[in-house]
Amino acid sequence: MMLSLAVLWGLLAITVLVLAVMRKMAAKDESDVIHVDDTAFETKQASIATRLEKIDHWGKIMTVITVAIGLVLLGFYLYNVWQQGSTIQ
Repeated sequence: MMLSLAVLWGLLAITVLVLAVMRKMAAKDESDVIHVDDTAFETKQASIATRLEKIDHWGKIMTVITVAIGLVLLGFYLYNVWQQGSTIQ
């Protein structure tokens, strides 16, 4: 069970990293400068903002899940170490 949780945690961590790279690549065309009367630019910036919001949404969810499973995994590990330490040899 511990190995399957570790593999799941690794896959989730990779997913979070992929989402971070996707966000970085999507944000490279984003501009912080206001352009007045440029509807094509405004449309492009709106689509970039929408895409960033979606990536951020899933990034937050995946990060919380990854941390939670990591803490469960750590709890299992510490419990096993504690049990092995309290065993009379």
